[in-house]
Amino acid sequence: MGTYIRNRSDDEFSVAGEKPEVEFMDFQNDESLQDYAFEDGPVVITAPFPFEDGKPKSVIVGETAADTICIENTSPEPVNLWSVRIFSSNPEDSYVLSMMRPPQNDADEETKHAFLGLTSVEDRTLLPGQTLTIWLSCTPKDIGLHTSIVHVDIGDEKIERVAFLLSDDSVSKALFSDKPYSRKRGQTKKFDPSPIVPGCRPTWQHTQGFKHKLPQFAIPADIRELIESKQRPYVLFEELSMINYAQFFSTLLVMEELNLEEEMRTYDMEGVSMRRRGMHFLSLEVPGLAERRPSLVQGDFIVARYAGNDSRPYQGFIHKVEADEIFLQFDNQFHLNHRERNKYHVSFMYNRVNMRRLYKAIHDAEFLGPGVLFPRQSPCRALRSWAFKPLNPHINTEQTDAVAKILGCRGVPPYVIYGPPGTGKTMTIIEAVLRLYTAKKRANILICAASNTAADHVLEKLLHASYLIRPSDIFRLNAQSRQYEDVNADFIRFCFFEDRTFKCPPLQALLQYKIVISTYTSSYLLQAEGIRQGHFSHIFLDEAGQASEPEAMVPLSGFCGRDTVVVLAGDPMQLGPVVYCKQAEKDGLGTSYLQRLLFDFEQYRTEDPNYVTKLVRNYRCHPAILELPSELFYGGELIACKEDEVSSTYDCIGLPNTSFPVLFVGIQGCDEREGTNPSWFNRIEVSKVVSIIRNLTRGGDVGESDIGVITPYRQQVAKIKKALEAFEMPDLKVGSVEQFQGQEREVIIISTVRSTVKHNEFDKFFNLGFLSNHRRFNVAITRAKSLLVIVGNPYIITKDRHWDRLLRYCADNGSYQGCPLPPPESHSYSDETRSFSNFEEDQGGPAGWGGNQEEATNYNYSSEPSDFGLRCDDGAQPASENRVLLSEELCGDENQPLKGLEADLEEIPKQCIEEGTAAQGDVQPDQLSANDSQLQDAYPVKYNAPPGWCDVSSIPATGWDD
Repeated sequence: MGTYIRNRSDDEFSVAGEKPEVEFMDFQNDESLQDYAFEDGPVVITAPFPFEDGKPKSVIVGETAADTICIENTSPEPVNLWSVRIFSSNPEDSYVLSMMRPPQNDADEETKHAFLGLTSVEDRTLLPGQTLTIWLSCTPKDIGLHTSIVHVDIGDEKIERVAFLLSDDSVSKALFSDKPYSRKRGQTKKFDPSPIVPGCRPTWQHTQGFKHKLPQFAIPADIRELIESKQRPYVLFEELSMINYAQFFSTLLVMEELNLEEEMRTYDMEGVSMRRRGMHFLSLEVPGLAERRPSLVQGDFIVARYAGNDSRPYQGFIHKVEADEIFLQFDNQFHLNHRERNKYHVSFMYNRVNMRRLYKAIHDAEFLGPGVLFPRQSPCRALRSWAFKPLNPHINTEQTDAVAKILGCRGVPPYVIYGPPGTGKTMTIIEAVLRLYTAKKRANILICAASNTAADHVLEKLLHASYLIRPSDIFRLNAQSRQYEDVNADFIRFCFFEDRTFKCPPLQALLQYKIVISTYTSSYLLQAEGIRQGHFSHIFLDEAGQASEPEAMVPLSGFCGRDTVVVLAGDPMQLGPVVYCKQAEKDGLGTSYLQRLLFDFEQYRTEDPNYVTKLVRNYRCHPAILELPSELFYGGELIACKEDEVSSTYDCIGLPNTSFPVLFVGIQGCDEREGTNPSWFNRIEVSKVVSIIRNLTRGGDVGESDIGVITPYRQQVAKIKKALEAFEMPDLKVGSVEQFQGQEREVIIISTVRSTVKHNEFDKFFNLGFLSNHRRFNVAITRAKSLLVIVGNPYIITKDRHWDRLLRYCADNGSYQGCPLPPPESHSYSDETRSFSNFEEDQGGPAGWGGNQEEATNYNYSSEPSDFGLRCDDGAQPASENRVLLSEELCGDENQPLKGLEADLEEIPKQCIEEGTAAQGDVQPDQLSANDSQLQDAYPVKYNAPPGWCDVSSIPATGWDD
């Protein structure tokens, strides 16, 4: 902005570029757009519409907002004012100038009609000390950011001012927050290492007995000291091998665990009160609990002490979790000493149960041998394909081939079903399981999935063929921490529980089941109860790309025998493991076992049919929706098997191209944060999303269940849900990419949220939001069956090559609406077609696992930390609460460039807090069927629940796992 010498044409003076139009001006990235304090001259010109709390002033659509531009001559000489004119506005012609104040919004129509708005004010002289007041006004016709550039041509100078207004409607205005964002400052000090007085555990933790106790796997003091001093353990510089396998992954798990410990400490509270609840409990209000920050479940514990001096720390176990409150039970003395006026210091403790299972799994994995861990060292095999008639007549050639190979397998190496989106990975597993169940009497099958949601999906598909399976042969194993109410009523009869708490049945009952379904880490419960290696003839790992290698090793190291057939199904180009520690993720913890097989071993990389079947027929997406991800990630191999007609139902949203059901709606909003919540939201995009939904559902042909909304930030999820509740649509699913992986909807609407480039480089480095996260992009755009709508700022989207391709794809097909399109972005790497194989070739593989280690170190191989969603596998801390790293929290001085950020990562505060509703955590339980007389004889069952439900209160306690 500033001052310019008046000797050139107008178009060379403006920040708008070479044309007199405003394309995109990032007010958050360039503070000088509103800050003119540096200008010292004889003429002082004020800026209209000053920001409020760092954001543009809000104006309601259809109403007029007006402010003054004051031009004061402070010199002792007269000054010639040649002109004041609007150089450009976006939207076009949305601002006008006037010498008089524009009519108020409540003025009569005649007054409004008589008002004359100008685009310029010409020729006059300002005397010494004289001030000229000119009004700039805007009456927005649509929501979004309204920008104008005003040129003041005075004396020998040209001075520019930029105006911003944010136009709201009733929906976006209702979401307005008057709580300015401020970072949390400081952290509660850790408790002194004085002995902690134990609390009272929930009853079910005492009654659950396991034959095999889980070791503690305490973190070695020397490793803790090394990592906390920011040193990289030597084993991580070595190539992964059979010799260092356990040590390598143990070190990564320690790094992850220390990160989780530190992150939990950010939630500690000082000087808080507790309330007495009945005879046995004290309740504590925990801000953010409803958003799972922190994520606490029944059975977790806190440590509390009276705020006075020399008070002892007491352990309090969580017996009940409500919306924002936990019910705690401490040692009896703590309850006796409690007074309502007492203040306490509270520390949240990370529950290590899941992590201890992972330590055990990778230590036991060393005994599996190279056939599982390093199949390149195994002899080549030629599988005999079994000829069979599919039970499902609709499976295709590739699926049939995969099942035939699985039936012909004898032991390891693992067989991989490589399944891009919508190609029927799970259906292939179901066909194989049904064929094994019906044809092989001695088959015992374990099916593991990365989340409870995915495990329930497997059960649901199996039940479609329930006429082939005895219900008493299926068991759905659930973690004790899973909420009974979360379970689909159709699934409860396959689960095992006591007093509405899920449990693992005793060994004699477990041995009767032919098909067991579980999450990865929950499968340990079978091992703890006594199921040994070799019991399962087949182990299927569904969604294997989402599980870290230690997670995958929980079922494999526990149950894989010499003749066990291991089958992995997944897609390395979709979302992978959630890892909180950036360095551990980069060093290998973020690389799934499936991805390592497909990257590192030739027989898998080349898709040898004796090791891999790649599914290529997509039954989910309209061909126009599938075309781009097929080209970008799968070498153009995917075949669209869905009809290419576009329903006339979608005419209600004004599709520009009625034969092309991918629409990009460009809108320039404002991304905001409020209070101490670091999560971003964009209320302008919320309003646009809600408007699209209301138009779609107005005719009744599209229902709530047909629509899904994907957005990368927790607060945007909350704001959209809040807006939908006002229109009585509370059941429409809104969530993160993680929550939608493996799911589909007829219509998917994506809200990208970001409307500033300010944090772009930071977002790229930390894999935040959607940008620079190719796996999240791939999953997001492949959930829609019939219609995909993207709502976002095209000037931000275009910065990433994949999103830019999507933007241009829509524009080239005449399917773009909204603000002007940005010019094509010049990306530093080629836009040519990229498949999984050449992606892997380019990157060189994960560091330490072969390939170009230097390149791998500079490329984030892991599947990015998700922006939200939970994988509530077991109790303890949920295995994958997704968060986004805060730019300002991590960066310190937000105006400093990011150079050297990776090297200085150790100095960054670990404020990893963000995004997530219980995506992978909305799941269902499993129960022992009451229909099998043998099981009833083998195990006493009390029927005090509805028919088919099972109460196991008579199980004797024999010890417990933790």
